[in-house]
Amino acid sequence: MFNYLTNFSRFNARVLACVAAMAACTLDARAANRFDGTWDFVLTTKSGSCNPAYNISGGIIDGAIQYGGVSGRVAPSGAVSATVSFGPIHASGSGRFSGASGSGIWRGQGPGGQCSGIWSGKRKT
Repeated sequence: MFNYLTNFSRFNARVLACVAAMAACTLDARAANRFDGTWDFVLTTKSGSCNPAYNISGGIIDGAIQYGGVSGRVAPSGAVSATVSFGPIHASGSGRFSGASGSGIWRGQGPGGQCSGIWSGKRKT
């Protein structure tokens, strides 16, 4: 009888381990964001004394923007908000991604004062 219970408990432990592994894989799959990947961005100054344009390449992983000096998130809907800090340049922006592109606005402070503009992004293939 003891042997039967030990084997039954081992079987249950294996089943529970498989269920836990499947649940973990399901959670990981849900964490992925359809906008994940490598992107090229152009920030264009429309007002103020900042540089005319900034080019940035970065990644989005699980909806988080991954690039030194940039902190932000992309929602599954495509809505994005981010802050940028490179030396004396500090800015925040918002916008929307759709498919393999995105666009929005930004506002910030550079060495020469306040500035603002637009941004556009394109997924690298």
